[in-house]
Amino acid sequence: MRTGLLALSLCFLPLAATANSFFKLEGHGGPIKGIAVSSDGQRILTASFDNSLGLWQGGVPVWLEEHAAAANTAAFIDDQTAVSAGDDFAVYLWDLKTFIPKHLGNHKGKVTSLRVAPDGSRAASASWDGTVVLWSLNGTQNRSIRVDSNVNDIAFINGGRSLMTASSDGKVRIWDTASGAFQQLFLSNGFGVNTLVVDETRGWVAYGAVDGVTRIVDLTTAETLKDVTLDRRPILAMAASRDGGTIAIGDGEGYITLLDTSDWSIRADFRATHRGPIWALAFSADGQNIHAGGLDDAMFSWPLADPRNAPKMVAKDRPFLNGNDSASNGERQFQRKCSICHTLSNDSARRAGPTLKGLFGRPAGTVDKYLYSQTLLDSGIVWNAATIDALFDLGPNVYIEGTKMPVQLISSPKDRADLIEYLRHFSNVKEN
Repeated sequence: MRTGLLALSLCFLPLAATANSFFKLEGHGGPIKGIAVSSDGQRILTASFDNSLGLWQGGVPVWLEEHAAAANTAAFIDDQTAVSAGDDFAVYLWDLKTFIPKHLGNHKGKVTSLRVAPDGSRAASASWDGTVVLWSLNGTQNRSIRVDSNVNDIAFINGGRSLMTASSDGKVRIWDTASGAFQQLFLSNGFGVNTLVVDETRGWVAYGAVDGVTRIVDLTTAETLKDVTLDRRPILAMAASRDGGTIAIGDGEGYITLLDTSDWSIRADFRATHRGPIWALAFSADGQNIHAGGLDDAMFSWPLADPRNAPKMVAKDRPFLNGNDSASNGERQFQRKCSICHTLSNDSARRAGPTLKGLFGRPAGTVDKYLYSQTLLDSGIVWNAATIDALFDLGPNVYIEGTKMPVQLISSPKDRADLIEYLRHFSNVKEN
């Protein structure tokens, strides 16, 4: 376990000091995939591609590190407890006083969404293994619900007695949480549904889909109350302010749309990033700011009063998007396929993978201060031209079955050879 205990005294400035003004939370080593805000508004949790959670107060992070792959989602249970999940299939319960995690269990695929029941007794996790698991937080039995399609998002309804699921087959279903039994097909969309927001008090459900469809429907009848679909796709993130007055919608083209729920008018529609998608959204506790995550290594927060004139994410192209036109082909392959996870420096920084400096001749799983999966530790691989070539020819999921490494393939033998030569320059080992 590598739980970073930075600022143990927790002598932080209150987040309220930044309310209604633009700010960033910087320090992650990869894109931000999930954001959660504590009930008292004083803490923010960020989940990142760098495998870490950041627990922020006053802009100072405590790093929570237990995941063996990208952390996708996090949720506060109360101000002292949280849950997290990610690409390593694992769900963890965190004590935010000691920063010690408890492993609740695993899915058989990446976990995309977490929600906490209204009474705090259970946390629900949605996975691409086609299931939802209801994790007991009070000692009762866990329960699994089989949806038989990748589950992208979930929401508790009926005071926690039912659960709504959104899945890649385009269907939104309702399940009984006590028994796990299917209750009803709520609606069908032509393409996969990615996001759900439910307001039981006002009686509506908002959802966003792969094809860009964005609708608000009646919670009882599923009849459309408002269609706010724009010519942008896919819809990747949604959030509602705590007073229910505003919905935020984030899409694959980097825009954030803010809807006034009193009449479903567009309050603001602005490009939040120069490049790339919006993957995560959350409102500040007071509803004055919208927090967002995308390809940038920082969480951005814009004031709702005037978000359009604030700085945008990804001001310069990330090297893994296009690569450098003046670079060698080997360097371009590294930038496109490796740089989002790895450095070529003396340390791994805060990245999802270990440094690749000194890679040649190194047994897999031996970089100090990096948390490896047991699969890689047991692999027996020594990195050289042949093993690196096989990794990118077959794909990590085939070459190291069970690894949590992102699937990257390089189909061209020349591109693989150029990458290998480029990496060789950062090793002291000469190899024929």
